[in-house]
Amino acid sequence: MTTLTSSAASYLPGTPSQGLRTLARFGFAAKGVVYILLGALAVMAATGLRGGRTADKQQVLQTIQDMPMGRWLLGLVALGLAGYVIWRLTQAIRDTEGKGHDAKGLAQRASFAFSGLIYAGLAYYAGRAAFENTDAGAGSGGSTRQSLVATLLEQPFGQWLVGAVALGLAGAGLYQIYRAYSGSFAKHVNSGSLPAEQQRLVHRMGQLGYTARGIVWGILGYFMLQAALQANPRQAQDTEQAFDLLASMGTGVLVIVALGFVCYGLYMIVRAKYPILRGV
Repeated sequence: MTTLTSSAASYLPGTPSQGLRTLARFGFAAKGVVYILLGALAVMAATGLRGGRTADKQQVLQTIQDMPMGRWLLGLVALGLAGYVIWRLTQAIRDTEGKGHDAKGLAQRASFAFSGLIYAGLAYYAGRAAFENTDAGAGSGGSTRQSLVATLLEQPFGQWLVGAVALGLAGAGLYQIYRAYSGSFAKHVNSGSLPAEQQRLVHRMGQLGYTARGIVWGILGYFMLQAALQANPRQAQDTEQAFDLLASMGTGVLVIVALGFVCYGLYMIVRAKYPILRGV
């Protein structure tokens, strides 16, 4: 079994980039909270517990807002997600991962930027809800996605464009599963201070988490493909509908994948605590 990387030569506290490192760590933690709640709500829905529901990321923000001191918590999440956005854009622009300037490297760096832009939208909704006391769940992520798909479908070769997005999502899902079982995700965590047993536990959490993400991204790719084939943006569904599809396959299927999301969230919390941040 591939264990978590223990080398942290590139992690140098006290450098001028310490502020960026802090933002990245805060961002990992905020992302972890979102995934833990996504998975926990779905598990509660599958097992019939009160308050459970399948949700997308934006609806999770509403859940946080409804908690005691919810606006303050949501503000912290918004700041954390903003930190994550800054880190992802830094990875893309400064090539902190050393991907290079060839076609493959530029594509990988573009994926960092795209991830940052996705979470920029989430950070915006969280921040607006926290500081303006608006409804964090107003306007679901699914409706935004469908609007974007509708715009693509109106373009020349629109169905082909949406089909390409579908293949990209499916490919990203497969890549998440590859990362899970190749152990390549582990290079981002400095586990030198963890006992071997805890290292194995964290590694398993990462494997389960990345696998669950891969499954859901694959389903999102399927939804997008249906939108392309039918030229119908309403077919472009979000995480909530992906969980609903899994639930239709059986309660156990939904519980397993939802627990995988919880594991991914916990893994991101560990990554926030013991990060390896390259190039800064």
